[in-house]
This record gives sequence, structure tokens and C-alpha cells, in this order.
Amino acid sequence: MSDSTLLRNLEICIQHGKWCLIENVGEDLDPALEPILLKQVDKSGMLRLGDKSIPWSKDFKFFMTTTIPNPHYAPETQVKVTVLNFAITPYGLEEQMLNQFVSQELPDLQKRKDQIVQLNAQSARQLRDIEEAILHGLTKNKQISDILNSDELINVLDESKEVSDEISGRLAESAITEKEIDEKRETFRPVAFRASILFFAIVDLAVIDPMYQYSLQWFSNLFGGSVDNSGKSDNSQQRIKNLNDHFTLSLYENVCRSLFEAHKLLFSLTLTIKILFGAEQMDASELRFFLAGPSGEVKIEPNPTLWLGDLEWAETYKQLFKMSELLPSLKGIDKFFIENNKAFQEIYDSNEPHNMPLPGVWNENVNSFQKMIILKCIRPDKITFSVKNFIMEHLGKAFVEPPLFSLSKSFKDSSITTPLIFVLSAGSDPVEDFKRFAEEMNMSKKTQEISLGRGQGVKAEVMISDNLTRGGWVLLMNCHLAVSWMPKLEQIVENMDDTKHRDFRLWLTSMPNK
Repeated sequence: MSDSTLLRNLEICIQHGKWCLIENVGEDLDPALEPILLKQVDKSGMLRLGDKSIPWSKDFKFFMTTTIPNPHYAPETQVKVTVLNFAITPYGLEEQMLNQFVSQELPDLQKRKDQIVQLNAQSARQLRDIEEAILHGLTKNKQISDILNSDELINVLDESKEVSDEISGRLAESAITEKEIDEKRETFRPVAFRASILFFAIVDLAVIDPMYQYSLQWFSNLFGGSVDNSGKSDNSQQRIKNLNDHFTLSLYENVCRSLFEAHKLLFSLTLTIKILFGAEQMDASELRFFLAGPSGEVKIEPNPTLWLGDLEWAETYKQLFKMSELLPSLKGIDKFFIENNKAFQEIYDSNEPHNMPLPGVWNENVNSFQKMIILKCIRPDKITFSVKNFIMEHLGKAFVEPPLFSLSKSFKDSSITTPLIFVLSAGSDPVEDFKRFAEEMNMSKKTQEISLGRGQGVKAEVMISDNLTRGGWVLLMNCHLAVSWMPKLEQIVENMDDTKHRDFRLWLTSMPNK
């Protein structure tokens, strides 16, 4: 939509009957597209587009795509277009990741699979052609006697039988081969399943902050890197474990780089829960209770403790009663607490309640997540430490110790067409770090910077154009002060390609802007 030649390209497509695709449309469509969407063609076959009248070709087709996760189009827009939901599904992504893995890991196997698919398609087309030829022969001869005396039809039937037998034999052979290939591919489905789980875990981050959005292309590239760099093994189960562990950690480290500090532990918990759900090791009702707590009225029993105030006891008992009622794994915890409240006082008084064992049989009878539910009831102030223990138990220590920010590592993941963005927060100034890094990379003399604002867009365009040719770095500061110029910057970045100087990099700084 940001292309300056959009209307000109549309004119050409409409006149010559070509298909046109516009990417990245928003929820509000450009009014200039109205005549096309309404097909406002006059009796002479002309369409008024802008200030021009152009001939309308019936072969012209118009498509638009949006990257908005859940767009809301007005009813008056919906009646002008056919809306198709092409959002990827978990199973669809799983298949895509499996194909990518097999293509990289077992290219010969994937090649054979593709050949069989093509061969089956050709065979189906041949059978369809045969059927059409037979039907044509039958419909051409209206009388039964004509059908029986038609040498052409008899020859077609004879040929069709031979070809059909040949195709049937081919299909039978390919079915056996395809089954063998699919069995080998299915061995590695856990890899694709884990990748699908992880992708939808990072998609959910947009609920926390709309800035947290990650493309499928970026995700696929990261997955491909893990396929190449993770530990190899002839044992398929060991290979699956190596790749899953490597990719999960790689994704965590890459995503953490773009998260605010306050959200990193939440992301680790999300990953852990998603993975456990995928392995059917997480109970949905327990998770709901942990996140939302109890609801509804509860008759409060008399306070049996000497260490909880009446208000604290009322809230604690409500949670204990509801978890005993709603969660089979914790049934009876309310009565046990009342009868053994002094044993729970040790947890309440401890400096590290998250590391304390539960009294009686409960320590052996509940898992770490169920223990978190109980701890949240007694010492909610220590739940963060309990969450860390839970993550370490299932994913490892690396997932509770976010990697230190490395500008050099971020730079290695960038390219000519992939800018680097510093997300600013109050009091932060990454410019000095940027200058030191430019010095380390011997780029300080080939670096230009500009603070965006009113009237600075044209200067920034010239700066980018010059450095694309000579291989310099450009730092555009305070992008949030030039929101109106961002579509132009988007167009500039989209038009970049790998034919430009390989040393060029575009750096941006911006405050979050919704």
C-alpha cells in the first residue's frame, strides 16, 4: 500500500487483464480503490480510476492481504470483497515445519516424496483425459448402434484400458514407496510439533504488548538454523531431543532480546506451560485456577490458626476450599490444612517457602505446579521464586537467566534488508553503546545519524540512499516522533535487496508507539 506507483500498476493490470496483489493493507482501505471494489464500469467498458478512464478487462483479478492478526473490517467493506482467512493453523504449521526439516535433514527423501506427488498428479490428469475422451465418444454417437460401430470409440476404449492398467500399477507402486517415506518422515513429527507449539507461544506475546510481533519467515529461518547447528545423531530419538532443546533455547534467547525485562519470566512460563500442554502433562483446570483464583461465595470456617489474621484466613480458606472442590489432585487439602495448620506455619514463616516441603503426604502426592497453587494461597509474595523453580525443573536454568544483551550478536543476525531497532524506555540512551560498537567494527567514519522530526524525512532518505551505495551505517533516532513518515521508511526498506553494498546497515531508535 505504501508503493508510490500503486495506481499506475493497477492501471496496467486492469487494462491488460493481469492479476494484482496488494500486500499489507490496513483496516481502512484507500478510497482510491473504491471504483475497483465496486466495479464501477460504464456501458462502454471504461473504469474511472483517479482522473483517468481506462478500459476494463474481464481477466483482471484483484487481491489484497493484511498482516493484522485479527482485523475488523466494517460491514460496508465486507460487502465489497470476499474475505478469506489464511491465518495459519497449528496443524498447518506443523506440516510446514516437518517439510522444512525433512528438506534440510533428509533432502533425498523429500525429493522422492515430491516426485511421487508430481507423478500422482500427472496420473490423475491422464485418467481425467481418458474419461473425457470416452464421454465425448459416447455423447457424439446418439444411437446405440452408432456407439457399437464406432471404430474410434473402440480404439479409445482399448487404449484407455491399457493406460489405466499401467497407471494403476504405477499408483500401487508409488503408494508403497510413499508409505515408506511417510513412515520415515513421521518419525520426526515431534520436532515439527514442538516448533508449532513454540510459534503460537510467541504469537500470544502480542496480547501483552502489541510491539511483540514475530513473522513466520523469521521463525522459519531460526528453525532452519537450529536444524543445521544442533547436535547430530544416528539415533532418531536423540536427534529429536537435540534439535528440540537447541531450538527452544535459541528461540528463547532471540525473543528475550526484544522483550522488556518485566516480561521475560512471563515468556519463560508461557513456553513451559505450552510445552507441557503439548505433552499432555498440564491440567487446564489447574492452570485456570492458578491464574484466576477462586470464584463464588464460600462459608468461612472459624480461624484455627494463631498466625493468620481473620481477613487473611478468610482469603486463604476460600482458596483452599475451592481448590479442594474443583481440583481432584488437591481434594481434601482444606480439611488437612485446618487439622495440621501448625505444620503449614513453617512454610508461612520461612524466608524460602518455595523450597520448603509440604506437610504429610502432600509433598509426595502433588507435582511442582500443584505445589505452586498451594504456595500462592499461603505465601503469594514468593510465587515468583516458585515459578522459577517450576521453569528450571522442566526447561532448565538457562530459561530463568535471560541472556545478557550483546550488540555484536544482534548485529550478526542482521542484514542489508533487516534493520536493527533499539526500543527506548524512560532514561535509556543506546547511542553511546552504538558509537562504541561502530568504533569496534571500524565503521565510525562511515556512520551517519539523524534525529527524526518535522522536515527530517527527506534528509534521512538521502542519507540511506548514499550509504546503500557506499556501505555505511545510518542511525535514525526517535522514529516515534515521525510516525507519519514511517510508511515511507517501510517502502524504502521493502525496496532494499542484497545487490546493495553488503556492509550497509540501518539502525533505528524508537519509543513504543501503539
